[in-house]
Amino acid sequence: MSNNILETCRTIGGGRFIDEASDKLAELIRAVNETGRTGKVELAISVKKATRGGAMHVTGKVKLTRPQEEPMEAMLFADEDGRLLTEDPSQAKLDLRVVQEPSSNLKTITN
Repeated sequence: MSNNILETCRTIGGGRFIDEASDKLAELIRAVNETGRTGKVELAISVKKATRGGAMHVTGKVKLTRPQEEPMEAMLFADEDGRLLTEDPSQAKLDLRVVQEPSSNLKTITN
């Protein structure tokens, strides 16, 4: 008889519990490496007494909490009517245009 937690984890779900925990941990490590943010893997083991003799019913659950990603955002301006605009309505617009470079013959001077 053994009270080793690793042996118990290996028996839950015929070994699927420990395999899933390992897979979720690898997934978490990749996500943390990509984002630089914190995440976690939680292992829960529940034990309840079975109806017969000294048997125990043991279940396991693996929960992955991935690092939160940066929220998408935009800088917008509100007008008096409550609309959001990409340009500041209180700022005057400038009539900007592309100036074409004059075509001229360049002279090369050699010494």
